[in-house]
Amino acid sequence: MVNADVVAESSSAFLPILGIIAGMIIPLAVFVWLYLENKDKNKTILEISKNIGDPSKLEDLVGLLDERKKEPIDYRRSGVVTLSVGIGLFLFGIFFIGAILKGVGSLVGAIGIGQIVAGYLYPKTSEEITNAVNAFEKNG
Repeated sequence: MVNADVVAESSSAFLPILGIIAGMIIPLAVFVWLYLENKDKNKTILEISKNIGDPSKLEDLVGLLDERKKEPIDYRRSGVVTLSVGIGLFLFGIFFIGAILKGVGSLVGAIGIGQIVAGYLYPKTSEEITNAVNAFEKNG
């Protein structure tokens, strides 16, 4: 016969073990997925590059297939998002969880304020840089 205490102990250990395994499987699955997604792009570029004789056309093709944005990061926008997340965490800490989440929300909010300030101190878009240079030349 099966002892009832052994069955209860083994079923209570199932959830933590499942959590540990999921914590390892999910990141590995993401890495495999990203690898397989980019592998096909690289093969496509390689096959097309074999048939194209003009290097400038190849550079244009690589630019089209590259999904990353070429624009610089707008720190003001990301700062507003980070500040909003910090405020939300702070309010969640006030109403539900307590002092720890209020501290985390304050930290995230302070990081958001820093990003907003950095966005105004360091203009990143080409239009903002052109305006800053023109304003400097008028004053200088």
